[in-house]
Amino acid sequence: MNVKNYVRFEFFSCPENVSFARSSVGAFAAQLSCTLNDIEEIKLVVSEAVSNSIIHGYDNRPNEKIMVTVSIGYDNSLEIAVEDFGKGIEDVEQAMEPAFSSDATRMGMGFTFMKSFMDTVNVISEVDKGTTVRLERRFALASETDA
Repeated sequence: MNVKNYVRFEFFSCPENVSFARSSVGAFAAQLSCTLNDIEEIKLVVSEAVSNSIIHGYDNRPNEKIMVTVSIGYDNSLEIAVEDFGKGIEDVEQAMEPAFSSDATRMGMGFTFMKSFMDTVNVISEVDKGTTVRLERRFALASETDA
């Protein structure tokens, strides 16, 4: 992606920061030619990714670091990376299966939601080093929507 604009921010892994992350990414994504519904879907995906970092990556420890990077390409694409430095995922393929969760009290639908709203979902993880979730969504260029 040829980057037109980007932002990077980091915050503690406390639950209160889920809404901060989703609102920040939503506000940044509003630069694109997309609908309010698109923005809501992007915010949902960010909530899922950040919540996964807090709950699964850090076992709800509130003083760990989560880093979010958001890029907008000249091709009107949006790329989001949510990175933690937690315990990592032993089997990424299994973790991405619908209804799988390492916590029996959870539904295990986070990655399924992400895949349904994004064009690309890539998960890079290393045990005891952390996880990066890369999400990409492409939007029509303004000139394409005017035609």
